[in-house]
Amino acid sequence: MPTAEKDHVYKILELVGSSETSIDDAIKNAVSRAAKTIRDMKWFEVVQTRGHIENGAVRHYQVTLRVGFTLEG
Repeated sequence: MPTAEKDHVYKILELVGSSETSIDDAIKNAVSRAAKTIRDMKWFEVVQTRGHIENGAVRHYQVTLRVGFTLEG
């Protein structure tokens, strides 16, 4: 029986996003920048979260993401 769903093959790309504001913004910065050159991104997974502390305060957030996108063809 034919199905309307296609079989998908994904490529996984590792990105590192950063922000002085929040982890959420670091994720959004990475995804929005990658979207300028990578098509068909479908999902992401946060694999590492880091930050920089200066004078007892959080100054910078850095997040490593694995992003899956559909291969063309």
